[in-house]
Amino acid sequence: MTGDMKVAIMDRIGKLSFASRPIPVAERDEALVKLEYVGVCGSDLHYFEYGRIGDFIVEPPFVLGHEAGGVVVEVGENVKALKPGDRVALEPGLPCGHCEFCKTGKYNLCPDVIFFATPPIDGVFQEYVAHKADFCFKLPENVSTLEGALIEPLSVGIHAAKQAEAELGQSAVVFGAGCIGLATLLALQARGVTRVFIADSMPKRLEKAFELGAADAINFTERNTVDEVLKATGGRGVDIAIDTSGSEVAVNQAIRLVRKAGTVVFVGYSASGKMNLDISAATNSELKFNTVFRYRHSYPSTIDAVASGRIDVKKIVTNTFDFDDLPRALEESISKKAEIVKSVIKMS
Repeated sequence: MTGDMKVAIMDRIGKLSFASRPIPVAERDEALVKLEYVGVCGSDLHYFEYGRIGDFIVEPPFVLGHEAGGVVVEVGENVKALKPGDRVALEPGLPCGHCEFCKTGKYNLCPDVIFFATPPIDGVFQEYVAHKADFCFKLPENVSTLEGALIEPLSVGIHAAKQAEAELGQSAVVFGAGCIGLATLLALQARGVTRVFIADSMPKRLEKAFELGAADAINFTERNTVDEVLKATGGRGVDIAIDTSGSEVAVNQAIRLVRKAGTVVFVGYSASGKMNLDISAATNSELKFNTVFRYRHSYPSTIDAVASGRIDVKKIVTNTFDFDDLPRALEESISKKAEIVKSVIKMS
C-alpha cells in the first residue's frame, strides 16, 4: 500500500499539529494496520503537558498514543496467523526476545523493549502503523476495535490483580479511580474478588466506580478511607490494597487497611519517584509488597475476558473525540480531568 497518511505531531510541550507522512511498509513479519481507535493514556497527557516522565524526555517532533485497535490491511510474507480484514488489538511493546527477562517469560522487564510513545519511539496517533504480527492480537467477532484499544489499559489492571494473587471471595481496596484504577476494579471482580472499595477525590470518577460495581466509592476529602474500610470489614481490613494513584498518603493508608499477612501492590508512580512508608507497621503485620510494570502474557486472556462478557471495558470510556479534535481532546483531558475519566480517539 502506498500513499500518505495523517499524523498528529507534538511540536513542543502543549502544542500538537497535523502533518503527512508516507504510509509505512509492512516488513516480512509485520502487519500493516489501519487504526480505528486509540485511547488517551495518562502518560500521553503527562508527555503533552510536561514533556517528560522521569528519564524519558520528549524531543519533538514526537507522536503520542499507544492504546490501539484497528484493521489489518496488509501482511508481510512470513505472517500466517493474520490476513487483511482481521480486527486486532496491538500490544505496544516489542521486547528483544534474547535477554534473560525475555527468556524467562518476564518480557515486560526487557531493557531493550521498543514501546509506542515512549521516547524516542513514536506512538500511533496516525492513520496506519506497521507492527510485528506476533503482537497484533486478533479480536473475536463480538469484540469491537474500540474495545481492542482498551485491552492495553485493561491489561495493566489484569496484571495488577495477578500480582496481588487475587482470589475468589477476597476483599480489596483500589486507590485512584482513573482509567487504570477502574481497570483494576474490573480485573479484581473478574477474578472473583467479592468486595472492592475504591478511593478518589473526584466525584465523576467515583460515580463511574459505583457504576462498575464498587462496594463503596470513598471521596477521601469527605470521608476517612481507613475508618470507612475498617468499619465495613469489622476491623479486619481487606485482603488486598492496590495503589494506582502514586500517592504516598494512599500507600500508607493501604498499609493500615490491609489485614495481617495481606498484600499491597504498587501500580502508580509518585511525582518525585520516592515515598516515605511506614515499614514498621508493614513489618508488624508481615505484609507482602508487590509492584507492576505494564503487563506480560495478558492480551489473550484479557481479550477472552471481554469477549466472554466477564468484563465490560467499554464502560470506562466517558468521552470520544474525532482524530481531527485530538488537540482539544488532550487539552480537555488535562483541564477537565475532574469530568473526563477516559478519552478515546476515533481515528476515521
